[in-house]
Amino acid sequence: MLPFEEQVVADLLEDPNGGLVVVSCGLPVASLASAVLLQLFHQSPDDGCFLILSAPEPVKAQIWRRLLLNSQSQPPLLQLQVHDVAPDLPAHHRVALYASRAALFLSPRALVADLLTSRLLPSRVRALLLLSAHRSSDTSSDAFVARLLRHHHLLPVYAFSDRPHAMVSGFAKAERAMKSLYIRRLHLWPRFHLLAAADLERSPPEVIDVRVPMTQPMRGIQAAILDAMDACLKELRRTNKVDVEDLTVDKGLFKSFDEIVRRQLDPIWHTLGKKTKQLVADLRTLRKLLDYLVRYDAVTYLKYLDTLRVSEGVRSVWIFADSSHKIFDLSKRRVYQVVRADGTKVAADNKGTPTKKRKVARASSRKGKETENEGSSDNKDNTQKVNAEMGVVVEEILEEAPKWKVLRELLQEIAEEQAKGDGDNVNPVHEDGINESGIVLVACKDERSCVQLQECISKGSHQVMRAEWEKYLLGKAELHGLHRKNKKTSQQLKGFGVLDGEVPMRSGESAGPVSISKLEANALLAAASEISTVTKEANLADDSNVSCKKRSFGKGKGKGKFKKTMAKREASKLRNRNTTEHTDLEVEGQSGKTDEQAETDACKLSAEDDSASAPAVDKAANNLSAFGDSVDTEPLPPVQFYALDSDQHVLDVWKPSVIIVYHPDITFVREIEVYKAENPSMKLKVYFLFYEDSAEVQKFESSIRRENEAFESLIRQKSLMMIPVDQNGRCIGPTLANEPEALLSQNSLTRKAGGRKPLEKEMQVIVDMREFMSSLPNVLHQKGIRIIPVTLEVGDYVLSPLICVERKSIADLFQSFASGRLYNQIETMVRYYKIPVLLIEFSQDKSFSFQSASEIGDDVSPTNIISKLSLLVLHFPRLRIVWSRSLHATADIFLSLKTNQDEPDESKAMRVGVPSEDGVVENDVRAENYNTSAIEFLRRLPGVTDSNYRRIMEECNSLAELALLPVERLSELMGTQKGARMLKEFLDAKCPTML
Repeated sequence: MLPFEEQVVADLLEDPNGGLVVVSCGLPVASLASAVLLQLFHQSPDDGCFLILSAPEPVKAQIWRRLLLNSQSQPPLLQLQVHDVAPDLPAHHRVALYASRAALFLSPRALVADLLTSRLLPSRVRALLLLSAHRSSDTSSDAFVARLLRHHHLLPVYAFSDRPHAMVSGFAKAERAMKSLYIRRLHLWPRFHLLAAADLERSPPEVIDVRVPMTQPMRGIQAAILDAMDACLKELRRTNKVDVEDLTVDKGLFKSFDEIVRRQLDPIWHTLGKKTKQLVADLRTLRKLLDYLVRYDAVTYLKYLDTLRVSEGVRSVWIFADSSHKIFDLSKRRVYQVVRADGTKVAADNKGTPTKKRKVARASSRKGKETENEGSSDNKDNTQKVNAEMGVVVEEILEEAPKWKVLRELLQEIAEEQAKGDGDNVNPVHEDGINESGIVLVACKDERSCVQLQECISKGSHQVMRAEWEKYLLGKAELHGLHRKNKKTSQQLKGFGVLDGEVPMRSGESAGPVSISKLEANALLAAASEISTVTKEANLADDSNVSCKKRSFGKGKGKGKFKKTMAKREASKLRNRNTTEHTDLEVEGQSGKTDEQAETDACKLSAEDDSASAPAVDKAANNLSAFGDSVDTEPLPPVQFYALDSDQHVLDVWKPSVIIVYHPDITFVREIEVYKAENPSMKLKVYFLFYEDSAEVQKFESSIRRENEAFESLIRQKSLMMIPVDQNGRCIGPTLANEPEALLSQNSLTRKAGGRKPLEKEMQVIVDMREFMSSLPNVLHQKGIRIIPVTLEVGDYVLSPLICVERKSIADLFQSFASGRLYNQIETMVRYYKIPVLLIEFSQDKSFSFQSASEIGDDVSPTNIISKLSLLVLHFPRLRIVWSRSLHATADIFLSLKTNQDEPDESKAMRVGVPSEDGVVENDVRAENYNTSAIEFLRRLPGVTDSNYRRIMEECNSLAELALLPVERLSELMGTQKGARMLKEFLDAKCPTML
């Protein structure tokens, strides 16, 4: 451990009540938690177990590994055992683990149930550790556990958080979290703390900041997106519904911006217009566009924009702004442009430099084949002339990401440095026993970027772009085919049209906006048709070639098949060319070979690609260890690709000597600092790849500034914080004991036993185990109600022998109506309880309304939630609906419903609706004495009503006996001759047949 970490642990253990530690993101929370556990365990090994709640999976794995490493160096009696208690573990197994001297990772739901049923006594718990304190509130499960443990036992609670910005979201968030967890002391350890800064800057790594200039289209797209965001923010300001200080482009770069806006708009969400709601969604979309611009390649970005055009084209506000046209136009120019066959532009002039041109012509001898021209404008005049009438063709640009080239240059430079430095000693070992393996770690944002960078290094960036482009074209063709199939349009004449590779355009025709769009779509379809034709020819050639057909590709069949098809496609193109040109893989000397030689070389190339492919990609990173068959002949070092989204700590596992931060992230930067501080003798070089003057730099700098501002706010809050304690020094949480007594009880008349309060009986509520995922049992316990957790077959809450409640949140209500589950739940409640209640619970910080009054129509609609509720009440007249504004309002409603009611019986509530071994349900009078299915069928017959069906049941023993009664007898039983005649005609009617 570093010295400042030891100081954090020492400060935390000073207070017997525990404390809350807030550190900068990326600093080692797992190291602090494991050190606290070990020190508490060694102080008194036989006191009890340690409970660890809300641990994220990466932090849990780190704590587990540190505790196991410590146990290996200790005698058996001083070893701290670690167990992960699954929520579905049987109760007797959990009780055995509670009795052990171990550290237990638990889910709050199972722990609350065990504490309420006394399977776990608070005296058997040594300490409680919470590893996501920023999620704690007075209604959270963590606070419920802390209250149950601290009720009769002085138990230390140690809470940790590495999200300082989350601790300042809302009013006095840190103070409220500390009160709910019964914690008195707050420990703040930002990155700029003197002790932390001294330890992390004692032996810093060598940092090289590489600024990569963006291309002209990328700069234009970024400026257009920022303009669109600014326009949306100005429109949002005009509504006067949101605090103006929060509406800045700088804050709009982060995901927390959506939470800020929604937190202010949720209480009045039902009163907002459609435009305001759409503006909030548009800001989220624009932030994604800005992030994806520097993360993904040009073709993927264009594909995402096409998806947005289809999905949000009608509703979106930003897509109709002036800057949005620039976004779509420049994104298209990064990939392709549409020109006439003679090379003149159809649309606006494109400033990008084309890397390859694809011309589609209608020629009988070269049907479905392409003519390619590598390079820039120097060799444009050497292209083949199209021997056809004037047409429109797609000119490929396929702009590569500027970072790809820089990454490859960096890897080559690192390989040269390692070759010079490791001439004498191949694997140098430092004083602290670290073996430098020479691994280069490349940190990317997500898994897709890792896979794409791996392919760029192994195959070449140009081939990766070609593969993405061909997938894009084939997707366009497939979508067009679906549209044609749905519309059932007549096909064009054979030998003419898009599928033959030509889009005719009369000379001198003026191409307006509509015609340009149509010509562009047709040209793309022609290019897609050509690629599909070449692929089919390659597959036919593959089937005819016996030697290639017998090759086995072993593992990774999908990837090998794709490479094989690519190689066959290249060979097919080579056989059909009359001029000499370079292929995507830069295969030299193949243009002069015969068809058989080209086919053989294509098979060899496909086999080499499979042998050079990297191992499979696991969840955290991609391993790329061999580059023998890569595009460039220069050797490259072994590379590990790491996805930052996986949140797995891999620095201690791989121990890289060079780290390339491809997508900068403040959390990963802090992890690198801690890793270097823990290994001061290791030589570590870190490269940061930034796009110059981009939103990527602005977001990285804003994240540092936002964290510093959060810590400054916490420091001010700490100086003004007031945490109430009792006479024993214990923290008093948010309980009803803090509230003053009612004025009536304070001024009680002396004739009423001297103002003595009468003894109140303890109220109790039976709660279904599944309901502990919500916060309502926690609030009920705060109100002084005894919670009995059982597994209920009918209902969620049993308030009395007569009242059963089915609780629905808003989202659950819509899902239950859609699936039909709510109908069955209400039906069973009506059958077994006298007063069935449907509780519809709204969120406290959201609007207390399904929809605005103007949206409620006069007619019954099967899609309207109000109409569904009306039909539900009509079908079940005894059902009572309770509307609750919040959790606390629900608790007050439960208290009022339980007034003058008997307490529920736990054993009876558990047996309700559960059939016995004989299949009989206890207390189900209808099921014991009547055939419920026959009764439901009888009540649905024509003429049978609620007023006469009981008399029919008394006179007829079965439905067969009812069918034999004459009309006169039926009229006596039913009380009306018209109803009897309707029923008799229905029963005697002949069933129509298909014969």
